[in-house]
Amino acid sequence: MAKSQRPSPHLLGRRYFTKPNSKRRQEQRHLKAAIGVYMLQKRELMRLAMENLSVSSIVIPEKKLHTGTLIASTSIVWGEIVNKLRLDWSLAASIPPHMWEEIIAGAFKKAGFNEVTLTPRSGDHGRDIIAIKHGFGCIKIIDSVKAYKPGHLVGYDDVRALLGVLSGERDASKAIITTTSGFPPKIGEDPFIAPFLPTRLELMDGAALQRWLGELLPDKS
Repeated sequence: MAKSQRPSPHLLGRRYFTKPNSKRRQEQRHLKAAIGVYMLQKRELMRLAMENLSVSSIVIPEKKLHTGTLIASTSIVWGEIVNKLRLDWSLAASIPPHMWEEIIAGAFKKAGFNEVTLTPRSGDHGRDIIAIKHGFGCIKIIDSVKAYKPGHLVGYDDVRALLGVLSGERDASKAIITTTSGFPPKIGEDPFIAPFLPTRLELMDGAALQRWLGELLPDKS
């Protein structure tokens, strides 16, 4: 009687342990795809960092434009800061000017503007934020942020300068100056400024800014 032929351990190992089956090949493909996505994301993050795209943890950037950085959304940090300011406006003086620009940019995004651009710190042509809302009644706002300590009022010349930018930027609908401080008491009576108020120009002092930011919080408790 013939001896039964049994596969050698070498062949058995090759057949059952080293040769991947279809499920294992599929898992390997998924793993390679995941690694590929991770590497792409890592390279993209490095590229963005090299371009100095990220501004801070207050707002989340989307991409770089010739006019500045397009903002995608606000972060949790934005809400935490705004909530503290809602409760105690004296904290406003401790926030650096560049962070105030990010806070205001985030506020426009929270207010429903479709495109919010944070302009570069140099060469911004007098506007720190460009906010555009699409659809019916489309509007483009240019905003100049003045982060001043209490008692340091925004001057007449600063307001007139922004009006000059507004007149030069033909597609802009309105200019806003937002400040943590205030404006001279009779600035609304200035013959060069009064004709633009309030439809082409808005002056938002610290009290109005605090109210606006507080209204944008989802939970004010």
